[in-house]
Amino acid sequence: MLLVRTSASGCLLSGCSTTRSCFVLTSLRRNAARRSIFDEWLSPHTSRQSLRRTSTVPSPAPSKSWVDHAPTKLQPYLHLARVDKPIGTMLLFYPCTWSITMASYALQLPYTVPLKYISLFGLGALIMRGAGCTINDMWDRNVDKAVARTKDRPIAKGDITLPQAVGFLGLQLSAGLAVLTQLNWYSIALGASSLSLVTIYPFMKRITHWPQAVLGLTFNWGALLGWSAVAGEVAWNVCLPLYAGGVAWTLVYDSIYAHQDKEDDIQVGVRSTALLFGEHTRPILSGLSAATISLITYAGYLNGQGLLFYAGTGLAAIQLARVLVRTNFDDRPSCWKGFVGCGWSGFWIWMGALADYVLLLSL
Repeated sequence: MLLVRTSASGCLLSGCSTTRSCFVLTSLRRNAARRSIFDEWLSPHTSRQSLRRTSTVPSPAPSKSWVDHAPTKLQPYLHLARVDKPIGTMLLFYPCTWSITMASYALQLPYTVPLKYISLFGLGALIMRGAGCTINDMWDRNVDKAVARTKDRPIAKGDITLPQAVGFLGLQLSAGLAVLTQLNWYSIALGASSLSLVTIYPFMKRITHWPQAVLGLTFNWGALLGWSAVAGEVAWNVCLPLYAGGVAWTLVYDSIYAHQDKEDDIQVGVRSTALLFGEHTRPILSGLSAATISLITYAGYLNGQGLLFYAGTGLAAIQLARVLVRTNFDDRPSCWKGFVGCGWSGFWIWMGALADYVLLLSL
């Protein structure tokens, strides 16, 4: 609710039925018992020989977090779900907050409505981002072993076996489904309609230089789903430009993220916009940032938002500009800092919408 290796984050709340979930999990367990399907599925551009190569990029020093103080048996699962790296959850969460808050503003709903749905979507983003990380790491475990930044992930390192990961995924999907069923039927159907995007995303880095675009389509589904949860339907004239702005935003932050692994990605045959854009990354991301702010501002205009909303988008524009000016795309720590910095732009958009809504209620 997933980044070249795992995009910020995860999957959307999905409307898959219990039967479908059981079928998928049973199939995965059956394959895990034999020779793993993940060992067999490799891009024509990713040979086993390339996966055995040792990365030429120095491995970053391991950083300690609160997860390392949790019970020993839980630590690998907490690391697998990336609970110690909340930025991915927030990047999935923010488009939901934009939509929920803007819908509440348009319909002049009492504060209890957005409070309820923001809480639900926050929990759902945490759960499903973790599920997305689990899915991604199962598919990418061989590739992760060849990349300095990801070689110590629990599945790649062997701390969690594939059957254990499948079982953990079952728990995550069950929890996500429990959250989804708190929404109206229209929203459940809308969530289910994103399943194709959720399914194909992990493979895109093997077949196209645009996996970040697919991630954007997936990660920003909350811009549609949030409105439908509040209103029972989607105001497409507002939500489509909001969604498109979110997709452009994802291309910005995930392209920055992808620059962390570009040297390893060349070796193992993984593709990304970081490799596609190359030395033109800064001007291209500048254009995508302008598109992000323009589209979200236009959505606000169509929704009749007030000045405080535009103040929020203005602060978001300043934040994106700061990130693009300061980020060194050839330096891994700088890219990580820029990636996290992009998250603050999403926060300011939400704060602008929220301030506008609070002002409306006070009048």
